[in-house]
Amino acid sequence: MERIPIPIAMLPQKSSSFSQATIREEKLGRNLSLGAIKLNEHIERAKKDAAEAAGDKKAAAGGGEGGPADGSGVGETPEPPPHEEPDLAELSAEVDAFLASRDGDAPLSISEVTLDRFASAVEVEIAQSEGEEGKWALGEGGEQPLLLAAIKRIVTLASALTATGGGNGTEGAVKYTIGVHRVTGVLHRSMTFLEDELHALLEDPCLAKTHKASESGSATAKSMKRPPSFGQGGDPDRSVVPPTEGGSAGDDASQSQPFPAETVDHLRAMAEVMITAGYETECTQVFLVARRNALDATMQSLGYEKASIDDVVRMAWEGLESEIGTWIKAYRHILNAGLSAEHDLCVRVFVGRNAGLGRDIFADLARCAMLQMFNFTEAVAMTKRAAEKLFKVLDMYEAIRDGAPVVDGFISTNKAEGGENSSGAEALADLKSELASVRSRLGESAAAIFCDLESSIRADAGKQPVPGGAVHPLTRYLMNYLKYACEYKNTLEQVFREFHRPDADDSPGHEGESNPFAAQLMEVMELLHGSLEAKSKLYKDLALSSIFLMNNGRYMLQKIRGSPEINAVVGEAWARKRSTDLRQYHKNYQRETWGRVLNVLRDDGGITVKGHVQKPVLKERFKQFNAAMDEIQRTQGAWVVSDEQLQSELRVSITAVVVPAYRSFLGRFAQHFTAGRQTEKYIKLSADDLEGIIEELFEGSAGSMSRRRN
Repeated sequence: MERIPIPIAMLPQKSSSFSQATIREEKLGRNLSLGAIKLNEHIERAKKDAAEAAGDKKAAAGGGEGGPADGSGVGETPEPPPHEEPDLAELSAEVDAFLASRDGDAPLSISEVTLDRFASAVEVEIAQSEGEEGKWALGEGGEQPLLLAAIKRIVTLASALTATGGGNGTEGAVKYTIGVHRVTGVLHRSMTFLEDELHALLEDPCLAKTHKASESGSATAKSMKRPPSFGQGGDPDRSVVPPTEGGSAGDDASQSQPFPAETVDHLRAMAEVMITAGYETECTQVFLVARRNALDATMQSLGYEKASIDDVVRMAWEGLESEIGTWIKAYRHILNAGLSAEHDLCVRVFVGRNAGLGRDIFADLARCAMLQMFNFTEAVAMTKRAAEKLFKVLDMYEAIRDGAPVVDGFISTNKAEGGENSSGAEALADLKSELASVRSRLGESAAAIFCDLESSIRADAGKQPVPGGAVHPLTRYLMNYLKYACEYKNTLEQVFREFHRPDADDSPGHEGESNPFAAQLMEVMELLHGSLEAKSKLYKDLALSSIFLMNNGRYMLQKIRGSPEINAVVGEAWARKRSTDLRQYHKNYQRETWGRVLNVLRDDGGITVKGHVQKPVLKERFKQFNAAMDEIQRTQGAWVVSDEQLQSELRVSITAVVVPAYRSFLGRFAQHFTAGRQTEKYIKLSADDLEGIIEELFEGSAGSMSRRRN
C-alpha cells in the first residue's frame, strides 16, 4: 500500500523567532475550555485528510468501510475509553517507556488510547492546579513539581510524534496524525496556562507564595496591556523544538534581589519549557509586557504619570516645574535601580542556550522604558523659553548626562556576553543614540535660555528711577540668578562648550577662548553695569545718582564675594575694578553733598579781615550751614543704603570730615554772638547734634520719603 503523506496543513508550525516589533497593547481575554479535545473529532478529520491525499473520494466523504482483519483500526472509529479518572503517574510511566524505546523511524509503539488518556490526565492536572498554592513547589527530595513534569513530558511527547510522523501506510498516517492533534492540542493548552502563570508571577513576585493568578492584575500599569495571546485565534498545531543540552542554571540571587531565588527558579522553568516547545515569541512578549507593566507601576508609585507632548507644552510653569522634579526622581530610579534589577532578572531567568534571548529581552525593555521617559524631555525642550526654566532644564540635562555611563555599561556587558551583533545590541545602540539626542536638545535649550538674559537687560528700559537710590530690581534679579546659575558652573561650562551659539563672539579680556560660559556671563555682567550707569542718569540730584550706583555696585560685589562659584567665573580683576568704581561713587557723593557744607565752614578770608571778624558775613555763613543741613535732612532722609556695611562706611566717612570741621568753626566764631536769642538764632546745631543727624541718614524713613526731591 502506498504511503499517504500527512497533509502540511495538519503539521504544527514552529514559532517565529524573537523580534523587537512593537507589542500590541490591547489585552485579549481568553475563554479556553479545560475539557479534553474530543478524540472522535480528530479521527474523522484525520481520516478525511488522508483519504483526500490518496484520491479516494468515497473515503473523503466519510463513507469508508471496515478495516483489515488484523484490527489495526484503519477506517474505524475506536470506542472511547470508559469514563474514569486517568492515572497520571501510570500513564507517565508508559509515555516515558515509549520515549526511551523510540528508535528513529520505526513504527510507534504506543496506542492512541494511551495518548488520549495521557493528554486528558495532563489537562486534569492543569485544571486542578489553577488557583492552587504551591503548585510549583519542589518535592521532598528536590524533585521537580508534578505539574511541571507533566507539561515537560507533553512537550517531549509532542516532539516525538511530530518527528516520527506516524507509521507506514494510510492507517499509520490516520492513527498518528490523530495522536499529533490530540497531544499538540493539550500542549497548546499547557502553553496557554504557562503564559498566564508567567505573566502573573512576573508582575507580582508575591504570587510565588500564593500563586493566585487572578490577582495578577493588581500591579498592572494603566498604560500597558497584555498582548494578544496565542490562545485566541492562534494555530494550535505548533511543532516543538527537541530539547538540547544547554548551560547550567544561574546562581541563586541574594535576598536583597527584588525576585527571590525560589520565584526565579519557577520563572526559569516555565520559560525553558515554553521556549523548548517552540513558544519563544509568546514567552518573550509576555516577559516584556509584564515587566513594562511593573516599571510603569514603579513610575506611578514615584508620582510620575505619562503625559502627551501637547499636554506638557500647554502646562503652566508651576505645574510643569513640579512634574520635572517628579520625572527626575523617577528617571534616576528607573535607570540606576529599576533597569539594573531587570537586567539581573533576565540574566537569572534566561540561562544557558537561552541567555541571548534574555539579553535581547532586557535591551528591548530598557529601550521601551527609556524612550517613554525621553518623550517628556522632548516636550519640555519644546516649551517656550523663559529664564526661570533654566535650572530645571539643567537638572534634566544632568540626569540624562549622568545616565549615559549606565547605558554604556549595559552595552559593554551585552558585548562581553557575546551579544554584539544581536537585536539587543541594536536596541541598546538606539537607546544610546536617543539619549545623546535628548541631551543635545536640553543642552541647546539651556544655552539659549542663558543667552536670552542679554535680551532681558536690553528690554528693561524703565524711565522711572528707583525711589531713594535703592538697589534696582533688575540688579537683584540678575545677580541672584547668576549666583544660582554658577552653582551649575561645571554643567553650564559643558553645555556652552558643546552647544555654544555659532554667532557668539567671545569678549576680549575674558576666558572666551577656553570657557564660552564665562565669556557669556561676563557679557551679561557688563551689560548690567552699563544699564545701571544709564539708569543713574534718571536722577536729577548727582549725589543721589552716586548713592544709586553705590547701592547697586555694592550689591553686585557682595554677591560675587559671597559665592565662590561666581567669583571663580568673574575673576579677581573684575571684582577689583568694581571696588574701584565704588570708591569713586563714594567720593562723588561726598563732594556733591558735603563739599558744599565744608565750603561754608571754611575761613577763606571772607569772615576775618585784618584780624577782625566780619559779623554780617559770619551770620550769613551760619544761615547757609543751617539751610544746607535742613536740605540734607529733608531730602537724604529718604535715601536708602540697604547694605549695613556700606551705610556705616558712609556715616563714618562723613562724620570724620564734617563734624570736626563744624566743631572747629564753632570754637572760633560762636563767642562773637551775644548770648541768648542771637546765639539761638544762628547757632541751631551743636557738634553732637550734627553727628546725630548724620547717624540717621540713609534709613529711608517714611516721613522723609514723602518730602524727597530727586
